[in-house]
Amino acid sequence: MVTSVIVRTVDFCARRAWLVVAYSVLLAAASLYYSATHFSIDTDTEKLISRDLPWRQRAASYTNAFPQSGILVVVTAATTEGVEQATTALQAELSQHPDLFLRVARVGGGEFFEKNALLFEPLIRVTQSLNSLSNGTPLIQTLASDPSLRGVMNALALAASGVSSGSISLDELEWPVFLATAPLRDAIDGKVTPFSWQALVQGAKPSASQLRRFIEVEPILNFSDLRPGSRATSAIRQSAARLKLQSAFGAAVQLTGAVPMNDDQFSVIQNSAVRDTLTALLGTLIILWLALHSWKIVMAVFASVIVGLSATAALGLVMIGAFNLISIAFFVLFVGLGVDFGIQFTVRYRSERYKCPDLHQALCAAARAVAIPLSLAAAATAAAFFSFLPTNYAGLFELGLIAGCGMLVAFLCAITVVPAMLAILQPPVEPAPIGFKELAPLDHFLQRHRLVIVAGTVLAALAGVPVLAHLPFDFNPINLQDPNAPSVITYRELQGSSLTNGTDADVVAVSLDEADRISHRLASLPDVAQTLTLSSFVPSEQGQKIDAIKSAASGLRQALDQPHQAAPSDRDITDAIQTTVAALSRAIGTASGSGANAARQFSELLTRLAQADIASRERAASAFVPSLSFDLRLLRSSLEPQVITAANLPLDLVRNWLLSDGRARVEVLPKGDVGKLGVLRRFATSVLSVEPSATGPAINLYESGRTVVQSFIQAGALAFTAISVLLLISLRKVADVLLTLTPLLLAGTVTLELATLTHTAINFANIIALPLLLGVGVAFKIYYVLAWREGKTDLLQSSLTRAVVFSAMTTAIAFGSMWASNSPGMSSMGKMMALALICTMAAAVLFQPLLMGPPRQVKAGVRNNVDAMPDAAE
Repeated sequence: MVTSVIVRTVDFCARRAWLVVAYSVLLAAASLYYSATHFSIDTDTEKLISRDLPWRQRAASYTNAFPQSGILVVVTAATTEGVEQATTALQAELSQHPDLFLRVARVGGGEFFEKNALLFEPLIRVTQSLNSLSNGTPLIQTLASDPSLRGVMNALALAASGVSSGSISLDELEWPVFLATAPLRDAIDGKVTPFSWQALVQGAKPSASQLRRFIEVEPILNFSDLRPGSRATSAIRQSAARLKLQSAFGAAVQLTGAVPMNDDQFSVIQNSAVRDTLTALLGTLIILWLALHSWKIVMAVFASVIVGLSATAALGLVMIGAFNLISIAFFVLFVGLGVDFGIQFTVRYRSERYKCPDLHQALCAAARAVAIPLSLAAAATAAAFFSFLPTNYAGLFELGLIAGCGMLVAFLCAITVVPAMLAILQPPVEPAPIGFKELAPLDHFLQRHRLVIVAGTVLAALAGVPVLAHLPFDFNPINLQDPNAPSVITYRELQGSSLTNGTDADVVAVSLDEADRISHRLASLPDVAQTLTLSSFVPSEQGQKIDAIKSAASGLRQALDQPHQAAPSDRDITDAIQTTVAALSRAIGTASGSGANAARQFSELLTRLAQADIASRERAASAFVPSLSFDLRLLRSSLEPQVITAANLPLDLVRNWLLSDGRARVEVLPKGDVGKLGVLRRFATSVLSVEPSATGPAINLYESGRTVVQSFIQAGALAFTAISVLLLISLRKVADVLLTLTPLLLAGTVTLELATLTHTAINFANIIALPLLLGVGVAFKIYYVLAWREGKTDLLQSSLTRAVVFSAMTTAIAFGSMWASNSPGMSSMGKMMALALICTMAAAVLFQPLLMGPPRQVKAGVRNNVDAMPDAAE
């Protein structure tokens, strides 16, 4: 019945070719118009996995209670003063745009932390800092009364006088001189390099963390845009440029977090999608020419692909409304897989046309021959895609729905558009048999040694099974991002910090007291590095620290509260510089050593500054004075700390850790290299074993990996079952079903073994290749089994192998274009699919004919006659 329907369809399309082509053009035009006017990509990655799963519900509940920032603004500068001032300015600017940002909050900064900064330091460091400041009271008094370059020079002269009087050693001047050298040299050379007074007091260069500040931003997202956060991220960058943070404070601004990383990823996909699709189409044209050797036949197949692709795109938009990150891949998949039906039909048409010059009869004969294998292959491929529908991986569900329907559309186009186009274009009669006659010696060799080759292949595949225990799995979505994207680079630099929101776990407790108890339990786990609650922000040993501050405060306040001198003229500054040079000369005298050498070189530099133009001294003032004024203000503020409790912490900070109903958050940080998935997996399972209600990025990553793996196991099982049932119904012999499925299982096993040996990790993207292998691979196997059942021999040199090989090549071109994508996720998908395709084609072309052996019956005139291909089973 199927054969009769397909033959009548092809006959009708060939006789009413212009009508069919006209309707096809109208369908394609209408589909393209609908797609162009309704095209949309839902870039919300949260929708890719079902929200009904328990861990997704926990994550949603946590996010509703404690909204995540989405964007982490990272401000860095060469000095602590610069980074602090730049961050304050940027936060103030961003807070003026409620139309773009729902929330803008400093992390560990602001007036509260400025006032109580010393309380958050260890007691020993507080004591050391206060002693250093107290000993420098005369210098502070000089600087406070004259916060200018003249005051800076007078302070240096005072320090040099201290060396002359024996109050300090010359070596103690080495650190101040070292810090001041670069700013003064750059000022003479035409640049402004900020000087850090905090580094001077600390006696050491600040660490990377001390030169970094954070602003958490919750943006308003537009999911109708391919980059939902683009307006927000652009506004942040424009604000940084408008404030001239680089020139004013030597500060740089980077963005990371879920929003900018997703935007960068979608931007890469957007830039690659058109190129990848065009590459696949161009490659398909080339392979079609090599397979068909006639531009007229190539145009017929290519037209069917265009009509099918247009119709499938429109159908997909009708069914799901908007594509997602996974389902958008159907464009390339359709080109690679859908063209198979056209190639199978036209290669068989060429074989029939060689035997029968009449085009119409050749088309009907080709339809009769391919009706069963082509329809069965289409159904099997569609079944493989439809097996994605019941899974919890929503992104895969949509891909399965669109691509499954697409395979059926491609099949219909192959038996309607292709014969209609051929009837119109009237390609010439085939002058020679179709096939691979040059493969006859290999065909005969393989048949003579079939048992040895089959046994050896099976044994080799079985011998490799143990390596599957080492098959790498990588379900960290960061590894699917473009490693050169600025947001990813920044994330990597911050990896291990809770502020990146990518490695921690979170628990919501009923109260702060309960949160502290949970924190204590989790902190004892070997995989946990640190736990935090709101109580973690209440400093320890506050009484001793406040007493120490009060003890030093009176003398420091007296030094700070000095009447300001009048602003100096350039002549005043030059005189002060010369006075400092003279003081240094007296202090150095005939001394030697590193301190003396540094002071001597610095004195020469000051002489050059005094002799330079006014602009050089103005640049020197810009390097020293702004940070001096800032630090003097901070010092005044830090001398009046308050006793800190959970009740008087800043509201923004409290809101991140404690809700109005009393619920409190516990943040848990992992121990070890969080870039290794095994570390995060052990961390997540360890936390869940103690607190099953835990959520957070690390837990979500672990659970999403489990969900995806389970989804693909489920999809693979469903696809295998559906294909087996389909084959059993069609072939009606269990032995023939096993002959079809055995090479498929062998190809799957070898694919995974090669992935292990080549260190190709299974990830969120490329795992799609495994269930697809069933659909794509079974089509090739069906063609050979049905040919074998009809008594055909010498299959390797037949037109069937020509069709299979070139069909596989077009699919390989499509997957290869994905492999070359700039998106690591798409690239890994293309690589795994190409590997799977090579294995399944080898299993179909080389292994399956040997496994089947001689056919049960050989029709007269068939043996060793490559082109006398009989009709397929009806």
